[in-house]
Amino acid sequence: MQPFDHADHADHADHAKHGPLAGFTVGVTAARRADELGALLTRRGAAVLHAPALRIVPLADDSELLDATRQIIEHAPDVVIATTAIGFRGWIEAAEGWGLGEALLDRLRGLELLARGPKVKGAIRAAGLTEEWSPDSESMAEVLERLLEEGVEGRRIALQLHGEPLPGFVESLRVGGAEVVGVPVYRWMPPEDLGPVDRLIEATLARGVDALTFTSAPAAASLLDRARELDRLDQLLAALRHDVLPVCVGPVTALPLEAQGLDTVQPTRFRLGPMVQRLCVELPSRARTLHLAGHRVEIRGHAVLVDGELRAVPPAGMSLLRALAQRPGWVVGRAELLRALPGSGRDEHAVETAMARLRTALGVPKLIQTVVKRGYRLALDPAAESKYADV
Repeated sequence: MQPFDHADHADHADHAKHGPLAGFTVGVTAARRADELGALLTRRGAAVLHAPALRIVPLADDSELLDATRQIIEHAPDVVIATTAIGFRGWIEAAEGWGLGEALLDRLRGLELLARGPKVKGAIRAAGLTEEWSPDSESMAEVLERLLEEGVEGRRIALQLHGEPLPGFVESLRVGGAEVVGVPVYRWMPPEDLGPVDRLIEATLARGVDALTFTSAPAAASLLDRARELDRLDQLLAALRHDVLPVCVGPVTALPLEAQGLDTVQPTRFRLGPMVQRLCVELPSRARTLHLAGHRVEIRGHAVLVDGELRAVPPAGMSLLRALAQRPGWVVGRAELLRALPGSGRDEHAVETAMARLRTALGVPKLIQTVVKRGYRLALDPAAESKYADV
């Protein structure tokens, strides 16, 4: 039998009481299904900062989509690849608006129809069609692998684009000898109001969020592009590399971030629910837990758990607490703490004011000791001294 771990028991109790994401702030960049993702996060205790990094522009009146639809009806391709449910539905609806709906569906019934994932399969079947195959991984890479294994020399392949070009995918098919017809159902565009995105970028730079979530590659690319326009890209990448956790719904979504050398966290199943569950494991594991003056203190993003009670702490107080926690039990001088305060200037009185508010917020003033004429230190329990001696 495994020994009973009181620390683990306390963790589980805290999660049950407040939610595993209590005390953390999560940025949401999604345009579609943002409300659903936000609800999943808040239900687990997170504070959510939403800034849609893009908007979807339907192309129902776009001549490119009309031309591609007519091409497929008049000259049947060998294979049609449906990549997104919303895109496939939009294509059928646009064709119906042009009076071409039945002709398109009749044409698609006689073709090899591939679906990237289960949502697309649902859209295909709702249109009265049946897909021939769909990859378990929901990966375009697996779709490409299947096609190349079958051989694409001389084959005509129609590809429903999902908001951004797929140059590597298309190029590989063309190198293999295929003719590729793109079906551009909708495009991703920057949001009309850039204010929320700019605020999310600034919050990330200030470490005001603990994680950024991405549910599409265009959203990730759009956020990076906006940071580049603001001359903040290097700072944003540094934040995502060291302090703010980038979380993607799947490997395709992660590509723009990984192209910048970032490591991302992804669920094993590429869905919103599993992505949130992964966050529920990752963020608490990054929290700092200390034993101070007989109390268990867990330092989270914008709040602190003191003996399992969630205590909201102002940003200045969190900055001081993190500075003290870098060297638990060691005295940290006022000058160093002043540098840790955002925009505090040169007056060390700002440290005293912020420290007083921090102690009030924690509810247990003795967690932080004042060392006369030297500074402040965390009241580390003697039993914990050796554990943090080399920190």
